[in-house]
Order: sequence, then C-alpha cells, then structure tokens
Amino acid sequence: MGSAGKSPEAQTKHERLMEYIRQLEIGTKLSVRTMADELEVSEGTAYKAIKEAESTGLVSTKERIGTVRIQRRNRESLDRLTFGEVADIVQGELYGGAGGLEKTLHKFVIGAMELDAMVRYIDAGSLLIVGNRQGAHRCALEQGAGVLITGGFGTSEDIKQLADELGLPIISSKHDTFTVASMINRAMFDRLIRQKIMLVEDIVTYTRHVETMRLGETKGDYVQLAARVGGTRFPVLDERGRVVGMMTAKDAEGEDDGQPVEKLMTRSPITAAPNIPIASAAHTMAAEGIDLLPIVDKNRKLLAAISRAEALEAMRYAGKQKESGETFDELIGAGFRLKEEGEDGADFRYEGRITPQMSGTFGTISEGVLVTLMTQAARGLIRELGKRDYVIESMTTYFVRPIQLESEVVIVPALLEMSRKSAKLEIELKDPGGTAAKALLAAQLIDPY
Repeated sequence: MGSAGKSPEAQTKHERLMEYIRQLEIGTKLSVRTMADELEVSEGTAYKAIKEAESTGLVSTKERIGTVRIQRRNRESLDRLTFGEVADIVQGELYGGAGGLEKTLHKFVIGAMELDAMVRYIDAGSLLIVGNRQGAHRCALEQGAGVLITGGFGTSEDIKQLADELGLPIISSKHDTFTVASMINRAMFDRLIRQKIMLVEDIVTYTRHVETMRLGETKGDYVQLAARVGGTRFPVLDERGRVVGMMTAKDAEGEDDGQPVEKLMTRSPITAAPNIPIASAAHTMAAEGIDLLPIVDKNRKLLAAISRAEALEAMRYAGKQKESGETFDELIGAGFRLKEEGEDGADFRYEGRITPQMSGTFGTISEGVLVTLMTQAARGLIRELGKRDYVIESMTTYFVRPIQLESEVVIVPALLEMSRKSAKLEIELKDPGGTAAKALLAAQLIDPY
C-alpha cells in the first residue's frame, strides 16, 4: 500500500516528507532547514528525503540556485538541454522563473540586433542571449522564451516578477555573449553524442514481467518455476524487492527439494544500472558467462532484466547506425581510408595524413593519437574477419621514433591468432621513413551467438 493511501498517523517520517515534496507547486524552492522545521523532523531526515526526491526527478538542485520542485521530464525530452542545465553550464545566477528551470529549449538567439528585428527570431522554447537591455528581456518573456543576461548584469524587479508569473527563467552570467554561446553550443553537441550511445534503459521493457524467487522459497519451488517458464536463472529478492542472489540450475543440482534458496543461491550477483552503455552490459555478460542480467536502481531494487541475446542484438543494431562524427575518436579517424586488396585480411590497412590537430607537446604526433589510430585499425580487422567487436584486455605499444605533422602514414593490423573468445594482433604504423610505431594487442571478443 502506497503512502498516499495511509492516514497521517500511519505514515513514516520519510513518507510524510516525500508527500510534502510531491504536493509543492512547481517552481517552489525548498531547503533542509525549512522542511525540518515545518514537519518537525531532524535535518538529517529531511536531507535524505530531498536526495531521494532528486534521484526520482521531483526536485532539482543547482549551484547558486538552490533546490526547486520541478516537473518530471518526459523520456522524449531527455536529449535536449533544460534552462536549468544551461544555468549550470554558464555558471549563472537565477533572478526569476524558477518554475521553468526544467523546460527544454530548442534553440538560442543572440540579441545583437534591433528589438523589432529580434522579435522575428524569438519564439516559445527559445533562449535569448543578451546584455543589459531590459526591453529585450521583457519582449523575450512575452514571446515565451527564457533570458540569459551576459556580462553579469541584472534586470528590474517588474521583469523578475513577470518571469515568475510566466514560469520562464531569467538567468545572469558573468561571461560575455560569445563565451556563453560557445559553452551552450558545445553542450548541445555533447548531448547529441550521448544520444547516439545506446544504453540499457533504451532496450529494457520495464513493464515486462521478470520471473523471480523470494527468500524463504525452496529448491522445490525453483524446480516448479523452471518447469513452468522454461528458464533456469532467476533473481532472488528480499522482502523489499532488492536483488540479493541468483538461483541457477547449477546451484540446485543435487540438492534436496526442501533446501531454502538462501542456502543455495549465488549471493551478491552481478547486476547493472539502467544508464550504462549496452556494450558494457554485453561485455559483462560475455566475460562472466551469464545469460540474464538483472537491472536495478541504486538501492538494488529490481527494475527489469535483459538476456545476453537481447544485449548482443542491440549491439549489432547500434553498430549499423550512422556515427555522430563528433567524438574525439571519430574525429581522429575521420581522414583515414580503408584499403583492402588481399583475402582473409592479408592486405588490410588504413591510410591517412597526420594533421596539425593531432600534434602533441613538441610538435610531433601525440602518442595518444597514435594508440587511437592503431586500435581503430585493429577493430576494423576484427570486424571484417570475425564479424564481432571486442574489448581490449592489454596493449603494449612501442614508439620507434617521432612522426612529423603532414606525414602520410599507413597502419597495418595483422592477426596473430583468433578463437571464439579472444584475439591477438600485431599492429604496425609506417610513415615514409619506415616503421614508426608497433603494438601488440590482446582482446576479448564479444560473441554474437
């Protein structure tokens, strides 16, 4: 029974605090001391409630702004910046409109034009970046846009009041217009890159029933469950729904039907959070030889589960998607071309030019860039021959001599051995003067079957 259905007398202190937070109006500021005084609890108890509310999306805590009751964001809007995130990025101070901090913006407009011309570019959901122009501040709010004031300037009390009434943030930053625009633009690119990374939460179905066992059940219950659903691996939950073990056929083998699962199960099983990359989950399952991975929250409460087949299928799908072109690895390898003339990878190589952006401290190519280029070549060969991806176990690199900028280089990965689970490669990087770097790479393959 949820706390909403309990009488005030039956609610715990924590439940009363959470109910208090849920009933606050969007945009209301709250503090540990205020909550503790109003509800007559300790500040430690109030602090724990605020932290849980933050983790579940009921409140948001921003530096120089404080803790504010917010509207939970829709899953569809998570790839877009909120006004509150912009305030953090530009180290801004909130002057009004706290209720709109979790609203998302779809573009920003730099107010370096006359007011009449500026109006044509401002619409609901946009952010006006402007200096000490109070007429522009008011105009943007009336058009449904937030305002970011640069140069550390403020605004009038009536505009602050208007921002509160409309629930549209008005933020001041000490940085100049060019700097804040660059900071926001970079954050938008970063968000697009993160959007390309497939996470566990993108593929799990939280509404799908996960077959589980409970503490106090027996091996006999396990046998019946396995026969009924056709599975052999089940998370074991305690009375609070937390994953405390994993019951498998190996655990049950040779045991009496009356044995309780807590004496048979594998304790502290491997679990995963919903926000980790699917590649990490697939690697964990392959490395540990497990076919079912429980997905849990920070308190280890069961949310869902994924099978190894689901994780690997998601990885195959993600591998077919267009690259974002904005990560450092992608930018480094963007100018290199694959040349493949022989069979079975006999003449598999990458060719490209060392650009000034790849330079290190002394004007020659950065050692980190060299390693990245060689691992990219190795990945290409493994994908071509083994139709699989890999995770590096170890890599030994030899830097024979510096490589000059603007040099044309060739990277040749050679397969030394490959099994179902692992591969070893030798990678040679050559410039016009001959061998410049070599590496030995051992990798664990992610099995697609």
